[in-house]
Amino acid sequence: MNWIVSVKENAKYRMQESVRMIEKSLAQFDDNETWEKPNPQLNSMANLLLHLSGNIRQYIISSLGEMPDTRERDVEFSQAQDQTKLALLEELKTTVKEAITVIENCEEDQLLQKREVQGFELDGLGIIMHVVEHLSYHTGQIAFWVKYRKEKDLGFYEGHNLNSLNP
Repeated sequence: MNWIVSVKENAKYRMQESVRMIEKSLAQFDDNETWEKPNPQLNSMANLLLHLSGNIRQYIISSLGEMPDTRERDVEFSQAQDQTKLALLEELKTTVKEAITVIENCEEDQLLQKREVQGFELDGLGIIMHVVEHLSYHTGQIAFWVKYRKEKDLGFYEGHNLNSLNP
């Protein structure tokens, strides 16, 4: 396996892993709780889902996939309760699937080409790293909020021995 295939496979795995964790987290909340803001300085989980979909669309689908950029970032945070958590999750899952398709179809020159996204100059690898990191960051926020509110472990790694040592 060459490095390009490895980068693509690892990005795909990490993105799908984050979606799995978000889905498992949100299973603990109803629609109203999903739109609840912990305090005025924080976003609801629903707004974070809208934000993640917008960010992935802008960085990977629009920039790396060379599609028009129609993102309205401020709307992601100002939108009020008008969608179910299921609809928001489906939107995120669809966006991630589309982004993975773009990543899988990228050639080496596309991964090394510089682009401007959100005022930052990044090559295709930087764009992929940003999306994986950004998605993971907000996944952790969502998981923390659910664990805090429900006072329970989410069992992300049930069945895995996380204490095993490297050979």
